[in-house]
Amino acid sequence: MVELKTDTSIDAMYEAGQVVGRALTAVRKASDVGVSLLELDEVAHDVLREAGATSPFLGYRPSFAPTAFPAVLCASVNDAIVHGIPTRYKLRDGDLVSMDFGAELGGWVGDSALSFTVGTPRPADVRLIETAERALAAGIAAAVVGNRIGDIAHAIGTVCREGGYGIPDGFGGHGIGRRMHEDPGVPNEGRPGRGMKLRHGMVLAIEPMLIGGGTDGYHADADGWTLRTNDGSRAAHAEHTVAITESGPRILTARAD
Repeated sequence: MVELKTDTSIDAMYEAGQVVGRALTAVRKASDVGVSLLELDEVAHDVLREAGATSPFLGYRPSFAPTAFPAVLCASVNDAIVHGIPTRYKLRDGDLVSMDFGAELGGWVGDSALSFTVGTPRPADVRLIETAERALAAGIAAAVVGNRIGDIAHAIGTVCREGGYGIPDGFGGHGIGRRMHEDPGVPNEGRPGRGMKLRHGMVLAIEPMLIGGGTDGYHADADGWTLRTNDGSRAAHAEHTVAITESGPRILTARAD
């Protein structure tokens, strides 16, 4: 069942989304050669504490997971697509990093992700990240009253495929509100004009995931969480929490950077 949020609730979700934005900005600024993923998780945790917010990631255990997620930040490096668990791994020059973060404040959740390079960027990585951001922008532009979920999926998928990138099947965006994952699902590829009609008050986490090698295959690490590309190529992830309103899509997790 899809819950339509009131304008007051959307404003409250914006406050949660701003905590997410501040945390991702802080993590990106702290990401440098020699900094560990665990240190970056602590940076994100500090933002939660300062805001009086909590993490919807920490302790989360969906049906596919063998264990509860042990951190507040998903940190996926190079060939990791999503759901990377922060470890003692220290960032190296040229790493491609995708950071996914959520915050719960006042009973409402925000969720966002960004990808960036550390140190000297590879041109191929820059193009991959830019395409992920363009796919996200296209999906958001399609998130208007009267359109359908398939229009968002088609907009995202078109940008990804035209760039020559793969899309991990079965993973995409989702509704969000009181809980991190709500109905409806938002695929990253699909047919326009299909699926649920978008209405004022729907809030979606729109999140393209791109595989640099152009194939769609992926597998889970032994930790049961981290998803990696089968071909060993790098991956990028971009995400915003977006409210569908009569005046157009409203990005609730917009960042100052």
